[in-house]
Amino acid sequence: MRRIIVNDNDSGQRLDRFMAKAMPKLPKSMMYKGLRKNCVRINGKHVKDGSVQLHSGDELALYFKDEFFETERNFKYTKYKLDIAYEDDNILVVNKAVGVLSHADENGGDATLIDMIKSYLYDKGEYEPELEQTFSPALCNRLDRNTGGLVIAAKNARALRAVNEHIRSGEVRKTYMAVVEGFPEDHGRLEGYAVRKGKVTRIGKDDDSASKRVSLSYRVKARGKDCSLVEVELHTGRTHQIRSQFANAGFPLLGDTKYGGHGKKFRQSLWSVKLEFAFDEDMRLPGLSRKKICIEAPFEGSFRQV
Repeated sequence: MRRIIVNDNDSGQRLDRFMAKAMPKLPKSMMYKGLRKNCVRINGKHVKDGSVQLHSGDELALYFKDEFFETERNFKYTKYKLDIAYEDDNILVVNKAVGVLSHADENGGDATLIDMIKSYLYDKGEYEPELEQTFSPALCNRLDRNTGGLVIAAKNARALRAVNEHIRSGEVRKTYMAVVEGFPEDHGRLEGYAVRKGKVTRIGKDDDSASKRVSLSYRVKARGKDCSLVEVELHTGRTHQIRSQFANAGFPLLGDTKYGGHGKKFRQSLWSVKLEFAFDEDMRLPGLSRKKICIEAPFEGSFRQV
């Protein structure tokens, strides 16, 4: 049995979601059976409804075997060198270098961007893993390993929920620069439906249960001998969206051999260069609330290398 005091970062969660994080080795069927069998108490009262919302200061009594509780902290201190484009009390925007993983992949080993951010916040005293039950700083968006540019990280659970909501509602405007092979029209919009197949995203014209709508706008900024520099604004955010949509249109990204491009393997010419926030009043994000904020990252050095 464990007694847990709900802190600010755990407040606002559903009980069953908190339990799934606090007891990652507990099968879901056993968790809901435990709820039915009065194995969970909040402030001394038995609770059977997993949808009950937790509040800061609540005392949980979880009558489950110790073997189901997390024993290892998902935090490893790592050396870091962060290019910070913006920071306030709730979020951090970092200019990720090409070659750095956003999160750990199946191979593990390499220090990831989120590892570096956690270590940075740990040194600042803004992240104390030993005091957290289920939360750790998290990325609100992610970039492929070989895509450079701006990534948003939330320092607390309240900010994570808020930023994710604003991203889903389209209130975070994302601008990219890419070098594509060939010469697309001066400006345009690409639409379609994306289907994830293994590690590749395919674009089609038909909407079905397995597909997700994708949309972006672009404008050509410069033309070279056999390629074009394009500015891209995403209207949806899907895995490999820019790479797959331009490849489907006949203009793969330079270096993106996974999607038909030429050049050095897996070195797609793509950078996240601008994030624009224009939120209505949001008490969860006082640094961004009712302000227009534009965060930009330099990419010219990478472009000259290409």
